[in-house]
Amino acid sequence: MKKLMPKTALWVLLAMMTFAAQGLTLGAARTDLYLPLLKNKRVGMIVNQTSMVNQMHLVDYLLAKKVDIRKVMAPEHGFRGDAGAGETIADGHDEKTGLPILSLYGKTKKPTPAMLQDIDILIFDIQDVGARFYTYISTLHLVMEAAAEQGIPLIVLDRPNPNGRFVDGPVREEAFASFVGMDPIPLLHGMTMAELAQMIKGENWISHAAALSLHVVKMANYRKDQLYSLPVPPSPNLPNDQAIALYPSLCLFEGTTVSVGRGTPYPFQVLGHDKVKLGEFQFSPQSLPNSAPYPKLEGKVLFGMDLRHASLEGFDLSLLLSTYEQFKRADESFIDRPAFFDKLAGTDQLRRDLEAGKSEADIRQQWQPALTRFKQQRRPYLLY
Repeated sequence: MKKLMPKTALWVLLAMMTFAAQGLTLGAARTDLYLPLLKNKRVGMIVNQTSMVNQMHLVDYLLAKKVDIRKVMAPEHGFRGDAGAGETIADGHDEKTGLPILSLYGKTKKPTPAMLQDIDILIFDIQDVGARFYTYISTLHLVMEAAAEQGIPLIVLDRPNPNGRFVDGPVREEAFASFVGMDPIPLLHGMTMAELAQMIKGENWISHAAALSLHVVKMANYRKDQLYSLPVPPSPNLPNDQAIALYPSLCLFEGTTVSVGRGTPYPFQVLGHDKVKLGEFQFSPQSLPNSAPYPKLEGKVLFGMDLRHASLEGFDLSLLLSTYEQFKRADESFIDRPAFFDKLAGTDQLRRDLEAGKSEADIRQQWQPALTRFKQQRRPYLLY
């Protein structure tokens, strides 16, 4: 396993200051590029708590500019971002604005014709984290398809990808398509939402792709090789920059018996188990209604690793490989949800390679041809 080194807070601060000095402007803040498209239009918003512009929520911001917003459609975790992973989101009304809130997570993940019947144009503005299994990009895919089928134009307001420096991991195979892997992209795709939207349309990954009127509003002064600290947590279990950096490497543990810290103050920043001692750090998951109502290994004392100051980033395989070997030696069950593990990985090859005892180098080598093809395929859609 790679050596875990402290992450320097000054490094992150300097990166944030660099962005500020260069005048990074989010797509949502470039109103001159999209407000004219909203004139005399009935607008539907696909947004959540990350949809902030100039210290205001985009919905409030546009209402103040007299935009005729008719309804809000909310992805996983809800409009205000206070629902736990996998929780069904209920329809309702926003207390502040009175706008109807329609769920795009639960029984209805794709906007229905009835949901769109009084809408002239849609706006999508949600912060992503750059991992294929983070479901906001699946919501984007389905919103694009619904817009194309109903002949409704879609505006995508772009935001940074905090893991945008990386293109890594297996490319999702067709047999493993799911809501945690809608499109044939790598685990880390290195694209922003607007770039992905252009690729989804351009590669005909949705029905009626050619009919979709897609307008993307790119950011100004953005570079993928620089760090970006998210001002608003994108979901309850990714509360800070460290969790977001570790998420691509730790999410596969969701298909195993190991806890990644759901039900603690530090989700996706620790690893632990009650029967296999993965380290000296102790924690005990508890039910947290707004983020982890039923956490894995709830109430048990777990022994593992505190990764809150680890320098792991991108898609690190070392933790998965070393943990698998520890469970194998202890003769304990590790991957207890193989079908889900494979959906997260986008392939069953990674699980089979683990079981076969292959090295990290051999596993990574198998990905390279598909990654090379993907990088060439995505090139026409890149904006930065």
